[in-house]
Amino acid sequence: MSIITISRGSYSRGKEVAEKIAQRLGYECVSRDVLIEASDEFNIPEIKLVRAIHDSPSVLDRFTHGKEKYVAYIRAAVLKRVLKDNVVYHGLAGHFFLQDIPHVLKARIIADFEDRVREEMKRENVSAEKARYTLKKDDEERRKWGLSLYGADTADNRLYDMVLHIKTLRVEDAVELLFQAANRPCFRTTPESRKILEDLSHAAQVQAALVAGFPSARVTAKNGKIFVSNVETSLLMEREVIGEVTKMALRVPGVEEVTVSTTHSITSD
Repeated sequence: MSIITISRGSYSRGKEVAEKIAQRLGYECVSRDVLIEASDEFNIPEIKLVRAIHDSPSVLDRFTHGKEKYVAYIRAAVLKRVLKDNVVYHGLAGHFFLQDIPHVLKARIIADFEDRVREEMKRENVSAEKARYTLKKDDEERRKWGLSLYGADTADNRLYDMVLHIKTLRVEDAVELLFQAANRPCFRTTPESRKILEDLSHAAQVQAALVAGFPSARVTAKNGKIFVSNVETSLLMEREVIGEVTKMALRVPGVEEVTVSTTHSITSD
């Protein structure tokens, strides 16, 4: 039992690989449906979540925390979905959201740029010039997204356990390699790795619950206990703010204990 994340650029055949390896393993294949779940749970239009995942943060986002808010909702939905194991996730950012979980096999599927251009031309019925422009823009947006929110480039091979180039390797070859890797002992779920995933999921659910009112808050979890730090407040309002954050966190299913630490803002007399 394990989880596979597949990072892919447009027209790299990554979606096809994801669907076929999920079928081969008997796993659930998950992608855009996570956005629908997040949209329903947090009452956010799906188009805003799509833009949050695909577009790099704007200057306005850096001040309003808009993108961080939507990404927190998507992260919570992804972690909740993979809790049951036996999942192939090929949506964007899975390699970021699930980076610290030992039983997650993180793969990236790449293809030659001109092969991708030809595929875009065929599927979208556009010129070569238009296809190249669209693909370059899409790749750059994804790169900026990762750098801005996680300080990492999606093309950095260190993020992945495997990078598979669809050229000499066919889709079927990539599926076979992933099948073999997924069955290695190092990617099997253990009680310890399961606990890491559960803690990350709990923290993500609480982060999503707090992010609209307390966007600077940082949430971690350990053995079911929630730790919320960097909550901005004045000394005058500290007790009330801690009480509100604690109450919001305790509404999340499974949360029984919450510790809150604050940072003090400067107020004028």
